[in-house]
Amino acid sequence: MCSRMSTGTLSPYSGDLPYYFLAAFLGISTGIVDVMIDDLLFTALVVLLACMLLGVLRPRWPWRWVVVVGAFIPLTELAAYLIRSVKPTRAQVYGSFLASLPGIAGAYGGAVVRGVIENLRQGK
Repeated sequence: MCSRMSTGTLSPYSGDLPYYFLAAFLGISTGIVDVMIDDLLFTALVVLLACMLLGVLRPRWPWRWVVVVGAFIPLTELAAYLIRSVKPTRAQVYGSFLASLPGIAGAYGGAVVRGVIENLRQGK
């Protein structure tokens, strides 16, 4: 008998593309908040919430959400520098890199919350 493997099967990670777009959108939105409000603590809170949401939605490899969300904050700062007449300060640019650090806690915390919810649903 000849056995054929199905080439139409999808990997379990093929559905992550919309979540990457969501992460990019949240990163750009966080960068806009950072440019407009210019408050590093509020920006860190927004990063924490964005990464926590993504960690709950897709708990596998939560570090990827920190990377994607955190990468768009300095890129938004750069776009604001090139477009706006009011230029961000050097401290604001450095702070945009540091704002992604709370995202680590948010992403991994969201993944833990998702695991707890899954265990509660299964009755473990």
